[in-house]
Amino acid sequence: MVSLFRTNSSHPDFIKLVRLLDSELAVFDGEEYPFYHQFNQIDKIKHAVVAYDGNQALSIGAIRHYSDEEVEIKRMYTRGDSRGRGLATKVLEELENWAGELGYKACILETGKRQEAAVALYQIRGYTSMPNYGPFIGMDNSLCYTKTL
Repeated sequence: MVSLFRTNSSHPDFIKLVRLLDSELAVFDGEEYPFYHQFNQIDKIKHAVVAYDGNQALSIGAIRHYSDEEVEIKRMYTRGDSRGRGLATKVLEELENWAGELGYKACILETGKRQEAAVALYQIRGYTSMPNYGPFIGMDNSLCYTKTL
């Protein structure tokens, strides 16, 4: 049975799965990885979710303050051997609920064009395309999305 645990970015299971995420992103993003990686540091993330099956951490995600009304979805990842079970959807829903509880009105995010599963997840969950924001302006590989809570 899957359970969701709210924590922060210092949680050991969150850190462990972030390392796996970063190793996959290094392949996906290739030469652009160092650019993107600089915006994915976890030291200032106060709100993270870890999905467990029993005591095994399988999926993660986080939100980070972006503006008075928006949080940014960060560090979404599901272990390769656990994909296709709806874990990312559960984590994303929990993050959206948490953002609403904190008083935010919308979620924004950036993902890469080559991350087709992530793009599909966000579109299915009601995220709509928006102009690239912040450091992603002008980045051809970046797709940015928003969702009103």
